[in-house]
Amino acid sequence: MNKIESICIIDDDPITVFGIQKMLSLVVQCDDITVYRNGKLAIDGIKQRIEENKQAPQVIFLDINMPIMDGWQFLDEFITLPTKEKVRVNIITSSIDKIDLEKWECFKQKTDHTITFNNKPIRKEHVAEITKVA
Repeated sequence: MNKIESICIIDDDPITVFGIQKMLSLVVQCDDITVYRNGKLAIDGIKQRIEENKQAPQVIFLDINMPIMDGWQFLDEFITLPTKEKVRVNIITSSIDKIDLEKWECFKQKTDHTITFNNKPIRKEHVAEITKVA
């Protein structure tokens, strides 16, 4: 079983959050899983971690369609944070919009973080693959 120090789930859908948490419990060992209901709460929480000299999450599961601050707005701010380690950001979405794929491609070029685009629903085997950290 893969061991991960910290995972962050950013999604406003409680059913998706529950499903990701359940699958994570089957494929990784992690004692620090934080859930945020929108990008604003997440960016504030991650900034606070960094200010307290704690590591940013190693793996982030990110929905792109959320209220207050969506996933793209979150990524705009996240990629500017002074993180010491490379973070794996897994976009988890039901979107099939070509514009979202283009935005993803653009973000991949702007950062050293690993950003993947994954369509819902995701399966246990897929979660095991997208939680592998360098």
